[in-house]
Amino acid sequence: MRKNDESYNRAARFWAKIFGINFVLGVVTGIPMEFQFGTNWSHFSQYAGGVIGQTLAMEGTFAFFLESAFLGLFLYGEKKLSPKMHWFSAFMVFVGSWLSGYFIVATDAWMQHPVAYERAADGSFHLTSFWGLILNPWAIWQYLHNMSGAGITGAFVMASIGAFYLLSKRHVDQAKIFIRTGVVAGLLFTVFQIFPTGDQQGKMIANHQPATLAAMEGLYDTQKGAPMAIFGQPDGAKQQLDNPLTVPKMLSFLSYKHWNAEVKGMNAFPKEDLPDNIALLYFAYHIMVGLGTMFIAIMGLSALLLWTNKLFSAKWMLWIIMLAAPFPYIANTAGWMTAELGRQPWLIHGLLRTSEGYSKMVSAGNGWFTLLGFMGMYTVLSILFLFLVYREIATGPEGEALTEAAAAGRN
Repeated sequence: MRKNDESYNRAARFWAKIFGINFVLGVVTGIPMEFQFGTNWSHFSQYAGGVIGQTLAMEGTFAFFLESAFLGLFLYGEKKLSPKMHWFSAFMVFVGSWLSGYFIVATDAWMQHPVAYERAADGSFHLTSFWGLILNPWAIWQYLHNMSGAGITGAFVMASIGAFYLLSKRHVDQAKIFIRTGVVAGLLFTVFQIFPTGDQQGKMIANHQPATLAAMEGLYDTQKGAPMAIFGQPDGAKQQLDNPLTVPKMLSFLSYKHWNAEVKGMNAFPKEDLPDNIALLYFAYHIMVGLGTMFIAIMGLSALLLWTNKLFSAKWMLWIIMLAAPFPYIANTAGWMTAELGRQPWLIHGLLRTSEGYSKMVSAGNGWFTLLGFMGMYTVLSILFLFLVYREIATGPEGEALTEAAAAGRN
């Protein structure tokens, strides 16, 4: 809008279509998840509905409708709105989507670190402070960590599509915009993901979920100056980490800012209070951290080449950027697996176990039936998503202009 450059306009229209496809798939797959609170987790809803109902209702009533209303104006109102109003509609889509994310993360954060509640005589939880729920310290750092992960995903996808176009010598002007924007944003978000958000989230886990920290690191025995595991395989039978590659004292320093601080091992906690699947939690966490480290290396090197005006001609780096596109999705999935596996065996940490929160009238067979049904439906939707995105990439940011030019030539 500031430069009135048509290349940027075409780039924005291209990504608006990609965002629209993501939005539709997000709505279709997200709504059934909220219904599961009533169908599969009725006891949890009965006990915790007085608290989590606040944030979930605000997400649907305020954030979702704000986002969806302005998305319609953004996608279909460019020719009817002034440039400033069209930009404002895009900004409000951003506000709505990020606000929606906060309400959802605040709900999960209360399950990880319950605050601002009281327990009634019937065992249900009642909210005592709305702002205490919204400003839960766990929610703030978890949200920033989660949204920086989303930013990394968007940056890598944008840069990878730009690299694809540049390698195939198509849509070169837009390709350079995609790469430049993706690399700069990607570098900022990858650094922010490690510090301060990752660092502060790790401290929250160390202070409030020490058993989870021990399982994430495969630490069985309590140690002063505990090492950080880079590689290894947790062996529950032998109570040790097999084939370990560790950094001495680093876990103590990162967790408590003292090289010789004591870090409790899994043997310090009752077995029934440890995460149910320690191996899966351990590997999910290390996949997330490993990929995050790789992202910093890729974006750091790309930024250096961009700064020296060598990136657009460095085919080897463009190939790395293009092939890296799927990995942020894997890292985000591994991160959420770490958060949810780490909270086990608790549904609300320290207050309500997962075994106490599910719907007792729903049999295991019914659970499997609906799970397989949703998996089948989501598989079909995933294929449709990939097809629609592929079609937009094949058409490219200049596809609309070419179509209009061809129509004008026929007339």
